[in-house]
Amino acid sequence: MATTINVYLTFEKECMDAFNFYKSVFGGDFAYVGKFGEMPPQEGMPPLSEEMKERIMHISLPISKETILMGSDAGGEWAPNLKFGNNFTISVNTDSTEEADRIFKGLAVGGNVTMPMAKTFWEAYFGMLTDQFGINWMVNCELASHKKFEKDNK
Repeated sequence: MATTINVYLTFEKECMDAFNFYKSVFGGDFAYVGKFGEMPPQEGMPPLSEEMKERIMHISLPISKETILMGSDAGGEWAPNLKFGNNFTISVNTDSTEEADRIFKGLAVGGNVTMPMAKTFWEAYFGMLTDQFGINWMVNCELASHKKFEKDNK
């Protein structure tokens, strides 16, 4: 896989409604739908409200072989600065941790790292930042165990 770039949309509460609409326009099936309530407990984080547990943590809708529309809900403690106009993120996906680090470090110059690159519970090497121009970025590299799972389940 070469490096790809996709758009990641953030909503306050209506992510599922929006993605059902996008699915009606583009067709296809969701590759993944996960809710915040499915996350393992996070050290130092307060328990989630029942409403927050039902919000979308991540959803992906393949548009073409190379393009995926992704999104999530936010709100409350998850996105205190969410405003229409900054509710999208550019998601960079690459196939090596070295390339992910290179891209992340380059984009972070003069910017603000909001989540350093690290292995995640969803078996990816992932980080988030806002660059010096105010653009939000996610950098993601799927790890081998995740790729093997996808290959075995096709």
